[in-house]
Amino acid sequence: MSLDQYCDFITDNRLSGMACGDIAAVLTGHFGALRGFSERNVRRWCSEQGLGAKDFCPDRRLETEVAKAIEETGSYYGRKMMTGYLAAKGVKASEGRVGKVLQTLNPPYHAARQQGARNLNPVPYNAEYMGHKLHIDQNEKLVMFGVTHVMAIDGYSKKIVGHSTMPIKNNIIIYDEVYRPAVMSYGLWDQVRVDCGREFFLILFIQEKLAAYRHNKERQPYLQTPSTRNHTIERMWLEVNQRVNFPLNTALVQMCDQEEICLDDSVTKFCTSNLTCHISQIGLTNFVKAWNAHRIPGKGIPNLLCGQGCPAKILEDHLPIGEIAADLYQQEVGTALTREAVFGTDPFSNEEARRNAESEFASHFDPLSLLHSAVNNNFTPIQNALKCLIDITRQHAA
Repeated sequence: MSLDQYCDFITDNRLSGMACGDIAAVLTGHFGALRGFSERNVRRWCSEQGLGAKDFCPDRRLETEVAKAIEETGSYYGRKMMTGYLAAKGVKASEGRVGKVLQTLNPPYHAARQQGARNLNPVPYNAEYMGHKLHIDQNEKLVMFGVTHVMAIDGYSKKIVGHSTMPIKNNIIIYDEVYRPAVMSYGLWDQVRVDCGREFFLILFIQEKLAAYRHNKERQPYLQTPSTRNHTIERMWLEVNQRVNFPLNTALVQMCDQEEICLDDSVTKFCTSNLTCHISQIGLTNFVKAWNAHRIPGKGIPNLLCGQGCPAKILEDHLPIGEIAADLYQQEVGTALTREAVFGTDPFSNEEARRNAESEFASHFDPLSLLHSAVNNNFTPIQNALKCLIDITRQHAA
């Protein structure tokens, strides 16, 4: 007997958390037939429908996981990104189920997402395979508070392959924490695309030196264009701003407006940058994991689309660390790159004082909790934390 005619009954009970064996017993008891109603058949049917034990998350657990995720991400994660965020944590559920739970658990957030929904005009774009184009760009929405994000995304799979947060944009940090790890992990891209900023000079220098190792040597090793033409990654920042930067910016602007902090003071600048970099890096990392695990309509999931990475692999020996690459750049180009990236003035005279200050602050505040509060429009915790950090820093730096 086919189980398809009982699909509604089986699905409803499976979604409510009933085990396959119990469903088989109920079917046998209700319909009086034994053939075709075995636990094995029910389990196989459920697996084919995406309701298998390995892939299935019962409703009650899903509601709990989504409620927890809302606290961690705030209001801007809709069904697609929330599904990706949950998948990155090992919780598997369909977009439809996640969407229903989001709508039920927090109607105000759901209404806000609907009101703010927008359609972007498509821009013609072509990347033939993973490793064709690597887009790298910086985000300076929090630059006045000493925070700059940099991300790298593969044009074909749309997988974010590297990211970093720093006080001020810096060639060596961007190379060391974004480009170099991406190439070591996935291989060498045929072409790197950036804007016309000076902060990417070291990346372009190394990319050109490695040009002979690329898969397609006919293409230019890099291309510099205005930011407005680097569409693939520029549009990513809209998502990052909503989920990370705007809540933190609101909290800090409030403190400036109320004269609780003064960014003319070097210690205040240093502390503001230090704390905001740490918290926003956590938010950016969460976003990257969710993005890479979510489904892009008409395309697929970035983590799966990236396959085995770029066709051209390269040995680590060909990728010098940042300081050595900067020395090589200076020798061949004749220009020195900025080595330090500090916002304000580092007030600590020694590492022991720094460690003591960090330890005392950590005993009072958890950066992850501060982020969760901020993205849910509760700015008091992060504001109190910053004022406390400034006081602690002054005490240990004296």
